[in-house]
Amino acid sequence: MSHDRPQADHADRSKSILHRIADLRAWLFLAALILGFEIWARSEFGGTFIFNSFNIQSIAIFAVAPLLLATGQTFVIISGGIDLSMGFIMGLAAVVAAHAINWATPGMGLPAAVLFGAMVAILAAAIPGLINGLLVSRLRVPPFIGTLGMFGVARGVAFLLAGGTTVPVSNGFFATIGNGRLMGIPIVVVLTAIFVLAMHYLLSQTRFGQHNYAIGANIQAARRSGIDIKWHLLRLYVLTACCAGLAGVLYSARFNAGAAQAGEPLLLDSVAAVVIGGASLFGGSGTILGTVAGAFVIAVIQYGLVFVNVEPFWQFISVGIVIIISVLIDQAQRRFTGGRVDE
Repeated sequence: MSHDRPQADHADRSKSILHRIADLRAWLFLAALILGFEIWARSEFGGTFIFNSFNIQSIAIFAVAPLLLATGQTFVIISGGIDLSMGFIMGLAAVVAAHAINWATPGMGLPAAVLFGAMVAILAAAIPGLINGLLVSRLRVPPFIGTLGMFGVARGVAFLLAGGTTVPVSNGFFATIGNGRLMGIPIVVVLTAIFVLAMHYLLSQTRFGQHNYAIGANIQAARRSGIDIKWHLLRLYVLTACCAGLAGVLYSARFNAGAAQAGEPLLLDSVAAVVIGGASLFGGSGTILGTVAGAFVIAVIQYGLVFVNVEPFWQFISVGIVIIISVLIDQAQRRFTGGRVDE
């Protein structure tokens, strides 16, 4: 017995270390990518990749829109669902923001018109989120199907409102928000950081966040514990839509125009950031900070390959490989701990 106990303790410590490595995989991916691109840049071009303020700011700006979408997607995936409509809800919000700001600028002035336009755009984004929530919570439509249908609806409405083209914005204050800097940091990055920190607090420190984890881990147990599943899911999909709405507003600010297709290429990136960040597609696990790391992994891949003059098509291959590795790690981790794995 005296020999068995030390061996058991050693095995427990080994498992604990492996768990920590698996949980930190996004940050390890990110560190490896940065190191790889730094070595590549120094050997091929005699310059630096990461110790360049322009590169750091460019990567941060690259990450803004996918991270905002991924923040909302994190909540949904932890609950055991998924939201496929976020990309075109973002486009819808971008178009609504452009129209609302243009309409309000002559009468309200520049800053007030921007605030008005942002509020209208986020409220407009909340409408498809509310419908998604009703479909999933009240009508029990599978999230994949319900949000896929809303993907098409939001897409069509956004293109109709835009007239099939981009909608330019005539408001200098809005352009300053999209392209200006605060103490040397892009304003869109500052706003995104504040929002992401608020969402991190909501998920990790509030009853809403704890209920979200409980529903994703075991919905029947959550129901028996007294959690109002329908009400929670309704609020959840409205929240994710508002995240997409904010992404649409900041997109319009950055490009000084609203575009219906603004979020179309970002949907996959949002899901990828959540998965790379350590959230399980089975629900019940994940963090906002992990999603931040996942979003920056994607941004570093996208910007880094351009920086070292590699064809941009390799971005899709690289991100896909990282997604597959992350899913395999999640599967292995669940088998290791006896968690639920689909056969």
